[in-house]
Amino acid sequence: MAMAGLFAIFSATYFWFPRMFGRMMNETLGRLHFWITLLGAYATFMPMHLLGIAGHPRRYSELTGVQYVAAMAPLQKFVTMAAIVMLAGQVIFLVNLFWSMRRGPAAEANPWECSTLEWTLDSPAPTEGFGNRRPQVNHGPYEYNISGAEKDFVMQDAPASW
Repeated sequence: MAMAGLFAIFSATYFWFPRMFGRMMNETLGRLHFWITLLGAYATFMPMHLLGIAGHPRRYSELTGVQYVAAMAPLQKFVTMAAIVMLAGQVIFLVNLFWSMRRGPAAEANPWECSTLEWTLDSPAPTEGFGNRRPQVNHGPYEYNISGAEKDFVMQDAPASW
């Protein structure tokens, strides 16, 4: 269950990075990070389920004295190696994060074509937010695939009659 939360943190970081820093993260490194993390998570936790089904004890400090557990040692070693690979994959994320803060390509104002108000601000977003300007909201936050609109989405502050 922790992996679900971890993937949410990673996806939020990739999504909000242009808003925070005005730059884009490297997409190739992002894809590599995703696949290493996804495959590493499955390679780590699925064999753990198999070990549990086979009766592997969870909290023994010394497993060599239990004969039936000795047969599970190769799977335990595989889990350890998969976890190490997955942990090493997180280095890719950190390199991408810190490199992109300084040298990433400049982000467009709305790189994900989001329709909500925060994407109408400059990138990175100013500390005062909208400042004295109060945005006029004319549309809902999720107006996508609207027939007659010039793009595939309609911004919240777009005129009511587009």
